[in-house]
Formats: sequence, C-alpha cells, structure tokens
Amino acid sequence: MSASIAMAESSRSGAHALLDGAQTAWDMLSEEQMQKPITTGCEELDTILGGGIQCKAVTEIGGIPGIGKTQLGILQDSASSQCPNSCSIWWSWWKGSLHSYTEQIAAVNYLEKFLEEHKDVKIIVVDSITFHFRRDFDDLAMRTRVLGGMSSKLMRFTKKHNLAVVLLNQVTTKFVDGSFQLTLALGDSWSHACTNRIILYWNGNERHAYIDKSPSLRSASAPFQVTSKGIRNVTSNCKRVRMM
Repeated sequence: MSASIAMAESSRSGAHALLDGAQTAWDMLSEEQMQKPITTGCEELDTILGGGIQCKAVTEIGGIPGIGKTQLGILQDSASSQCPNSCSIWWSWWKGSLHSYTEQIAAVNYLEKFLEEHKDVKIIVVDSITFHFRRDFDDLAMRTRVLGGMSSKLMRFTKKHNLAVVLLNQVTTKFVDGSFQLTLALGDSWSHACTNRIILYWNGNERHAYIDKSPSLRSASAPFQVTSKGIRNVTSNCKRVRMM
C-alpha cells in the first residue's frame, strides 16, 4: 500500500511540474486586454488594427515600392510618446547595413542577447525581410526552412519580451489563371509565418491599408497618407474605413 501511495504522490508531483509556468485561458485573456498597442499615427488605421500594432505578435506589412511601407514601419515617435521614460527601439535596416542573408540570420541570433540586455525595447522593425532571400537563394526548400526558423525565433521574442515585431515585405508577380498578378514575395508558405498581414495598395490617388490575414482582426481597409511626420489620417470630411 505504501508503495502505491508513493507512486501516486510521484505522479501528482510530475503533473504539477508539467503545469509550472502554464496559464489559464482567463489569465491569457486578461493579459491580452492589458496590452497597449503601438499607434501608427493614423486613427482610421489604428481602428481596424484594434488600437494599433499589436505586441506579442509578428506583423507583416507589404506593398509596391513607394506605397509607404517604410514610413509605416517608422513608429519610433509613436512608441516613444507612449512610453517616454522607458521605451527604446532597435532598428535593423538590413537593405543598407547587412550584405547577405547569413548576416541577416546572425542579426536575428544576436537579438536574443540584445533583448536580455535592453528590457525596454518595445518594437523591432525589419526592412526588409525579403531583400537578401530573393536574391541569394536558389534552393527554395532550404530558403523555406531558413525563413521558418527565423520567423519562429522572432515570434518567440515577441512572447518572451512582450514586444512587437514588424516585417516589411516587397511584392512580386505570380501567374494565376492565365495572367500575372501582384503578390507579396517569398511564396505561400511564408504567408503563415506571421500573426497579422497588412497589404498596402493604391485606390485611385489614395493609399489604403488592408488586413489580409489575422486570427483576431476582421478583414478591413482604411485610407492613410504619408506626411513629413509619418503616417496620418487622410484629410477629408467623410470617414472611409470599410469593413469587409
């Protein structure tokens, strides 16, 4: 009997050990509701994003050249105004400062140490995630594996350090139903690597942002304009936020 009791106690102890660090659904919901998104500077865009760029999530922003990807990625003033005493931002402009995909991978690996030393970082912006992987890779299967590993690390950073990651992406052409169509680069498999995907596009002379994919946000579009101060509302007397 004593042996059976000992085994039962051991089993219960093992179960408790497995539960260490676990959260209830209520705790997760409460924690999510307490998160303060990082505003884009455009109220209409923030509205469809649920307040702004989400923390603990990887957000991909894609579109044609000149549409405003980089301007939307420059959220330093917005983030600093929300956390003036503690917030700092780590930027990696890989197009200009790194020379190959191996250096890009090394930068992501270095982030682990960097984030441990800089607890006040709230957002990481990568401009762009696409550049080196479109030029330097002939083995598409290997490219998919490398990108998958990189996205998994970035996602882990958002959860562990309670921050937002924004990945800027470029467009390419895809042959569909007998014609070429614009699509975001890196293929269909990459589309599952991020939490949220925002596509920027022209609607006449107006720039619009469209939520193409999100587990928690409805598909919607909103107009925005690029100013010397960053992304702002379109100056107009009428609201043009459109829910899909």
